[in-house]
Amino acid sequence: MLRNSILILAAAGALAAQPYDLVLKGGHVIDPKNGLSAVRDVAVTGGKIARVAANIPAAQAKRVADVAGLYVTPGLIDLHVHVFPRPGLGGVQRDSSVQPDAFSFRSGVTTMVDAGTTGLKTFPMFHEQVIKRSQTRILAMLNIVAAGMGTGLEDDPAQLDANAAAAMAKAHKGTIVGFKSAHYAGPGWESVEKAVAAGKMADMPVMIDFGYLNKVRNINTLLLDKLRPGDIYTHCYSGHREEVVNGKVNPALVAGRKRGIIFDVGHGAGSFYWYVALPAFQQGFPPDSISTDLHSGSMNAGMKDMANVMAKILNLGSSLDQVIAMSTWNPARQIKRLDLGHLDVGAEADIAVLRVDKGKFGFIDSAGAGNAGTQNIVAELTLRAGKVVWDLNARAAENWKSFPYKKEAWAK
Repeated sequence: MLRNSILILAAAGALAAQPYDLVLKGGHVIDPKNGLSAVRDVAVTGGKIARVAANIPAAQAKRVADVAGLYVTPGLIDLHVHVFPRPGLGGVQRDSSVQPDAFSFRSGVTTMVDAGTTGLKTFPMFHEQVIKRSQTRILAMLNIVAAGMGTGLEDDPAQLDANAAAAMAKAHKGTIVGFKSAHYAGPGWESVEKAVAAGKMADMPVMIDFGYLNKVRNINTLLLDKLRPGDIYTHCYSGHREEVVNGKVNPALVAGRKRGIIFDVGHGAGSFYWYVALPAFQQGFPPDSISTDLHSGSMNAGMKDMANVMAKILNLGSSLDQVIAMSTWNPARQIKRLDLGHLDVGAEADIAVLRVDKGKFGFIDSAGAGNAGTQNIVAELTLRAGKVVWDLNARAAENWKSFPYKKEAWAK
């Protein structure tokens, strides 16, 4: 009896000496919110960040992942994706939206923002079928078109109901994080103005995919008059709206940035070109946030995934710390989700572990044109709410020789 008691106490003491579920050991932590860029250990327990410090003893963890030589960052936030496939929709969007968990974790992404695929009429279906069923955290920019994107109704003024859109957004505040105006081909500013009106009522930002210019709509008026500070201009290196003219950054972009307009990459299948991005960087106009515009038409073309787009921005001249900020804390602030994009103790343990390779690499733009680079970004490990959801090289896995296989399950 005494011996059993001693063994029980010893076991309890051993457990008490291991307060952490997992320690990521020896990585270079980049946490832009907290101004941290240094070698640190990161401890996780109960799905939360428990500690960020130098040399956390391995004995205090139930499991240790050696991430020396890698970069440990907050889970990446992809601000512009399309993840709402709707059966029976008579348009291209039916086929172009993707299943989020199939593409998020393998590139370090833990949060995706669906940018306008759903409108107020389809949001309940989106919430039930995608948000509630995904491991990835899914948020939404609500399309100002009530029926959503790809429905053939995007130019119908009757679909532009700012009051109803704002009411839906306020009813789902935190999940709906803004509004989207996209692809509008009507005569004037109707779509933009209705989206901004909804944004004012709900106190949320607007993301603009400006489509193409016409005699009424121009980029100067959009950035200097129609949008508010904090609103987001996506596809900033598309060239479709005179972002760069004759190799020079349009002064409207510079003036818009001074007003507080946010410029987002939104790479996509047709919105990132070297002849726009290269002069923009050379003239000191990097993006504020990095996003993919993920859909089936982009992911197999020039845009591969979030890590690929980040690597392009890295090779264009932004530092790695800046690239991580553009992919974590910057978008978190843009959508007013300050609980995301950082490694604060107590925050949900959404973490990306990235490898930066040095060598000769090639990157493709939306036209299919190549450009050489010397650095590439690869996601080695992704944690979502403390759970390992992507582990490229078994860094957080237990060796098979000691792994507690549940063989009884195989016999069933």
